[in-house]
Amino acid sequence: MAGAKETVRQKMIGMMYLVLTALLALNVSKQILDAFVAIEENIQRSALTQLDRGDAAKYELKTSMADALAQKTPGMQQKAEKIKRYLSIIELIDNEAAKVIKEIDDTKLMLLEKAGEDVTTIANNDEKAIVWKMYDGRPKTDGGDPLRPARLNLMAVEAKDQFDVPMHELVGADIKVLDESKKGIVIWKLYNDFRKKVVELAGSYQEGEKKYSVKVKDINDWADNKDLDKKVSAMLNGNGNVINKEDVPALMGIYQELTKKEFAKHHETEDVHWIGRTFDHAPMVGALASLSSLQLEVLSARAKAINLLKGKVTTGQFSFNKVVGMAFPSSAVFNPGDEFTMTVFMGAFDSDKQPQVKPDQGTFVEAKDGKATIKLRAPQQGEMKLTGQVGIADKSGDVKWMPYETKIQVGQKAGSISLPDLNVLFTEWDNFMVPVASGIVGEPSLAASGAILTRATKNGQKGFNVKVTVPNKTATFSLSGKDAAGKSVSFGTFTYKTKKFPDGKCTISTISRTSNTRLRVSLGPESLFGDISFNVLGGSVTVGNDIFNFSGDVLPANLLAKAKPGRDVVVLIDYKRSGGAVRTLKTGLTVKP
Repeated sequence: MAGAKETVRQKMIGMMYLVLTALLALNVSKQILDAFVAIEENIQRSALTQLDRGDAAKYELKTSMADALAQKTPGMQQKAEKIKRYLSIIELIDNEAAKVIKEIDDTKLMLLEKAGEDVTTIANNDEKAIVWKMYDGRPKTDGGDPLRPARLNLMAVEAKDQFDVPMHELVGADIKVLDESKKGIVIWKLYNDFRKKVVELAGSYQEGEKKYSVKVKDINDWADNKDLDKKVSAMLNGNGNVINKEDVPALMGIYQELTKKEFAKHHETEDVHWIGRTFDHAPMVGALASLSSLQLEVLSARAKAINLLKGKVTTGQFSFNKVVGMAFPSSAVFNPGDEFTMTVFMGAFDSDKQPQVKPDQGTFVEAKDGKATIKLRAPQQGEMKLTGQVGIADKSGDVKWMPYETKIQVGQKAGSISLPDLNVLFTEWDNFMVPVASGIVGEPSLAASGAILTRATKNGQKGFNVKVTVPNKTATFSLSGKDAAGKSVSFGTFTYKTKKFPDGKCTISTISRTSNTRLRVSLGPESLFGDISFNVLGGSVTVGNDIFNFSGDVLPANLLAKAKPGRDVVVLIDYKRSGGAVRTLKTGLTVKP
């Protein structure tokens, strides 16, 4: 068929199919390019949202500082100074962010200009104009807006599918060997430098007498997200950093969201730089969308850093800058196996305004970290009801008082009896010990002298496996715990004797000359440890003046060929229990007729 001569009509039909296919391809290409335009438009809008989010938090801090200065009280003046320090850090973050925003904006306009597009006409909301609003890097005090990217309308770009210019200006001729003079690598270095500085600035400050200092390094290679988490966490918590533990999750989030894998496989090529992978023959609108996404990430990180610092001071009438998790069980005293409930909630407080307390019982000690401490003494028995009022000053200095009420239950005194003569520990055995103490918080503590303790659980009970190595000695144990106030409470010392683990006994009394005899060694059912069996390793049998050795737990019948029926022979049995030493049992066994 391929070699057949076509008619004029067939040639025309073939040409029409060719044109139709080309038109369909062009239509698909246009749809893809328009999709890039839509994506870039959404990215621009999101970037402005993040810009406004950061600006709003910054404005709130400035307003709060002005309000604090207006009150002219020592506490509010200190708060104003505190806010001023954070605002100075935020200004440094803004300066770093503006460098990246400007460099990327300049690069976008440069790419459009080299592609022959008109970037000199500035007409807001004009569908035919590419530039709706030009970037203004002047300080805000001079009417500029250095963090606001230029507003572009990519639908007006004629050369949407132009890929030579982005490739040449951002990457160079070879994706494997990046040209250091190209804008791609310049932006990459600036972007990574911003990541470093925003994390260091947001994590380094002074709060009271405590000074925090954070230094980071470049992490641009990792196996997976879990590996990246591990590397960033290790860097922040190490590297000589003095970091506020409350800041770690936020700083990790900022760092990781600004982190890109530097080298990876691209199509069939190994170890291609991120710049090469991103802009390799990318159409103009695709390259511009990728650049805009970098601006979005910078403004998002900036907003998160500002809100992290803003969270360290309070704004509004009753605002809070610290949050703690709190849990209270339905009672402070329970019996084993009791079912109970627990209330869990979050407590928020203002570190600049500590609570005030009017207790009906007890004596006020101090207010710190949003909590007031009251010192009281429990009664001899029964229940004690605790009441009073707690208050916090609002923005104007007026104290809002609220009543509180709780109660405690005084535990009853308890006693116990014991058999001190049976306080025995055995060698070569995990002696399971369960310490019990009442009136403490958490599990009791046990310390040993002359023994080794290992935490263990047996039959649902938590305790310790106690190992002793020398028989006929003593081991001493000290029992303690902590009460609700964190004070250590001692419950005394307890002494145990040490003894050798009991020897095993042979479970048979007769042996046969005609069939092999299986040997068994056990403590027997009457033992304190139950009917524990041992592994028989071998041994020897004495018949007359002859001694025959055997291995394993079977005594061969042929060794008893010269033994007289009805007479006893001496058998030495080597046996061992898991965790114990090899022992030898001597027994006399009667030969069957």
